[in-house]
Amino acid sequence: MDKVESVAAVYHTHPEAELAVKELQHAGINMRSISIVAKDYHTDEQVVGYYNVGDRMKRWGTFGAFWGGFWGLLFGSAFFAVPGIGPLLVAGPLVAWILGALEGAVAVGGLSALGAGLFSIGVPKDSVLKYETAVKSDKFLLLVSGTESEVAKAREILQTTQPVHLDHHPKEELVGAAF
Repeated sequence: MDKVESVAAVYHTHPEAELAVKELQHAGINMRSISIVAKDYHTDEQVVGYYNVGDRMKRWGTFGAFWGGFWGLLFGSAFFAVPGIGPLLVAGPLVAWILGALEGAVAVGGLSALGAGLFSIGVPKDSVLKYETAVKSDKFLLLVSGTESEVAKAREILQTTQPVHLDHHPKEELVGAAF
């Protein structure tokens, strides 16, 4: 996988994450550069289902409208059962990075499939562990990847949305990321 420049934001709630995506969209950020990850919830509802219609994934269950909107906006979507974290919904290019890491048998000590996907694009291991922990504790991870100027613009926008964490992962940092 090619290392990319990225900015990652963590949010407490789905409305906060949704607002951040809308702000990025309004500012003209390429929706194909945005990924979002969160645990799947099955709490109070008995019937949960997923199906594809063209390039849109439909879902019933808790946060159905939240995820339904992202399936249409973001490029790619998937459901993963990740040991140690639980069921995850992922939308955006991070899906391909996770699959690429899994298919390429990337063995990254102590990291989940999510972590391997993030690490494969150059997110440092300490940050990967922080993001895995955030998602595991029911927070929402939003990742924007792209050129230096695209990521800088996204970072400016995300700062205004008051995330729990906001981290920039420049290419310079990424090239040397190894352990």
